[in-house]
This record gives sequence, structure tokens and C-alpha cells, in this order.
Amino acid sequence: MKTLISPLARRRAAPASAAGARLGWLDALRGIAALVVVLHHFDVLRMLPFGGMVRRNFDLGVFGVMLFFIVSGYIIPASLERRGDVRGFWIGRLFRIYPAVIVAFAAAMLMLPAGDGSVALLRTGDDLASLIANGLMLQDMLGVVNGMNVTWTLCYEMIFYFFVTALFTRGLHRHSAPIAVGSAGAALAIGTALAPQILLTQLGSVRLLLLIATPIVLLGFWGVLSDNRRATAAGALLLGGLGLVLATLNSRAVAFETLMIFATMFAGTAVYRAQHGTVRRVPALLACGSVVLAGVLVGWLYNRNGVEESTWTSGWKAWSLSYLAAWILFGLFFLLRGRRFPKPLTWLGAISFSMYLLHFPLLRAIGPPLGVPPMPESALGKIAWAAVFLTVLMAASHVMYRLVELPAQRLGKRVQQAANRRRPPAAPGRTPPRRAEGGERETAAVRTPDEAASVPRD
Repeated sequence: MKTLISPLARRRAAPASAAGARLGWLDALRGIAALVVVLHHFDVLRMLPFGGMVRRNFDLGVFGVMLFFIVSGYIIPASLERRGDVRGFWIGRLFRIYPAVIVAFAAAMLMLPAGDGSVALLRTGDDLASLIANGLMLQDMLGVVNGMNVTWTLCYEMIFYFFVTALFTRGLHRHSAPIAVGSAGAALAIGTALAPQILLTQLGSVRLLLLIATPIVLLGFWGVLSDNRRATAAGALLLGGLGLVLATLNSRAVAFETLMIFATMFAGTAVYRAQHGTVRRVPALLACGSVVLAGVLVGWLYNRNGVEESTWTSGWKAWSLSYLAAWILFGLFFLLRGRRFPKPLTWLGAISFSMYLLHFPLLRAIGPPLGVPPMPESALGKIAWAAVFLTVLMAASHVMYRLVELPAQRLGKRVQQAANRRRPPAAPGRTPPRRAEGGERETAAVRTPDEAASVPRD
């Protein structure tokens, strides 16, 4: 007997299916970025006969993390603006990130001995500073050792959230392209002239810096999680201002690297805005082109004469070519965004956060019992070692995604709904409709089901 599907059901199913195809490209990119970072730390290039040549001219780590930052820049502001609710955005972010990070820290500390340098949370000699700085996810900007060596990127993500929230509450969120160009220009102009961790050097004490920064962060969070419009705006301003001070005056990384990371993220936002017509496309694309060019030039200008040791690369070519390649791949997938991507790639994207958090502790835990290091010499031994590690990693990441990430995200939604029932969210100042490209007025709050489903959710 034929199953009859009503025309209404078909109309509802079609947009959802099309939306899945449109968003699959983002999951695929995240999956590739995570896998590349994993292979970088796995030291896959040492297993290949031509790996030395690749290493001298290309850095898998830079490629992977920059691809992550482009994708984050594209989707995070869209997530905030889709909600139009600062409190809801932050509840979502906190439940998206913290549960997985806490579980990853706990697993890593159970798996690895205290002497293993890849996990430093509560193992630095100043447990209080370690716990507070890593708990705020600002450790890389506060002069505190990263709790896990991969969590430095989360510090940049957190400060980007600060910036995005502050801009949104002030009605300046559409200025992504000028901000991206300004940050890239500053990277070119400053280079390495601004010393890392100036604030820490002047204050002379990590604890004193924490004593100043921690109340500001807590007050900021109190504001953005409140239901009061003025408190929300004030909290966002506090967080954005602190982020700006820390990023410019106390980053552990060299100045051009820090500035290019934020330029990259805001350029990703500009791509989203140009795609959806909220800014004019030609200026936005020119801004993105300028950021890409700056990213290549800063490598050539500054990532040499010993500076490459600070960026963990082999030289200017490794930085510049990897940065350029990240944008090329993003651009290629963007052009193919209407196509369906293979399920294994989108699945990798789904578990990418867990993969990113777990891969290094698992690598250090699995290797020694199997006699690695040293790396197996035979081709079969190398293949077997890679297969074992990747199988264990992907299985563990899938379990963590299903048992930790998804339940935490569902809990976050319930918390948000309960907060909204108790006290409706404070709406930011209403931004009047603007003329998008082609002269049509933008209608920000009204979307068809198809359009709503196509907005990235993260």
C-alpha cells in the first residue's frame, strides 16, 4: 500500500532537507579542520616520505585552527542575531562549551600522570590561579598556562564572543568588515613591535592581574545573563572592553598572530553578511580579500628570524601558505554550499569539538602501551598505529558527543526556556531596517521556515 504524503508535509520536508544540505558544508569544514589538527599533533608528516618538504612549506596546525576561526566567525554572530537575545546566546554558549571541556579535563587528568606537560590544570604550582584562569577560559591572555595545550584557541573564541556581544548591544554588529580590515591593518603595522604580556610585566603578578580581571568578567556575565536591558548593555561593554585590553596588551602570542586571528573571525562574519544581503557585497568581499592578503604578508614580513618559534611554525612560507589555504578551502566549500556533503564528513563535523579536546590526551595515553614513541619504522606499523589511534579517538569522540555534548545542549535549551518563562529576555535597542544591496529594505525579524532553518545554529 502506498504511503500518501500530503502536499503540506512535502512543503515542510523540502525546506528542512534543503537546509540540511546548505548547513552540511559547515559541518564538513569543521570535520576537516579537526582532523587536520589531530593529524598535525599525531605528527603524520614524519610518517610520509615527503613530509619534511611539506613541513618546511606548510603547517597543518595553522591551517586547521585558522579554518576553525573562519567558520566560527561565520556562524557565531549569526547565532546571536538569530536569537536576538543576548542572555539566550550566552546560555547556549556556556552549555555548548563548558560540559565538554570539564569532561575532557577530567578524562585527561585521569589518563595522564602529573608529570605529563600536555595537561597542566592544577599542576602548575598555583592551583588557584590555574583553576580561575582556565575556568574563565582566558588563561592564554592572563599569563596562566593552558590547562590543556589545545585550549588556547578557546580563549580566542571567548574573547570573540565578548566582542560580538558588545557590538550587538551597541547596534554596531554590522561593521564586521571594517573591524576585520582594521585588525588586519594593525597586524601589518605592528607586527612584532608590541611585546607579549605587557600588562603582566607591568603588574608583576599573575594573581594581581586575576584579581582585577575576574570581578570584571563576573560582573559582565551577571549583566549579559540578566533580564535588564541596561545591565545587559553594561555587562557586554565590560566584557568587550576587557577583551580588547587583554588581546592587545597581554596576549601570549606575538601581536600579528593575535590580531590576525580576530581579523580572520570578523572576515568570516563579513562573508555571512554579504551572503545574506545585510551589507553590500563588493565592499565586504574587498575587505575579506584585504584580510587574506594581510595574513599572507604578515607571515612574509614577520614570521622569520626566530619569531617562527613563537608561532610554532617552520618559517614564513609555512604560515602564509597555510593561512591562504584555509581561506581557499573555505571559499571552495562556500561555493559548493548548496550541495550535499558525504555523511562521514558531516559526522566528523558533529564530533569535531570532542575530537579536538580528546585527541592529545588520548595520543599520550595510548602511545606508550603500544610502544610509541618511537614511531614504527615499517609502513605497515605506521598504518596500524594510525588506524588504532584514529579508531579509538573517533569512537571516544562519538561517545562524548552523544553522552555529554548533546544532553548538555538540550539542558541549555531547557534552562533558557525556563529563564524566559520566569523573566523575558532584555531586547537590545531595535535597529531600524537598512537598505541592503539592490536597494531592498531588510526585514530582520521575519523569515520563512526555509530561511530560518538555513541560519547556522551552533
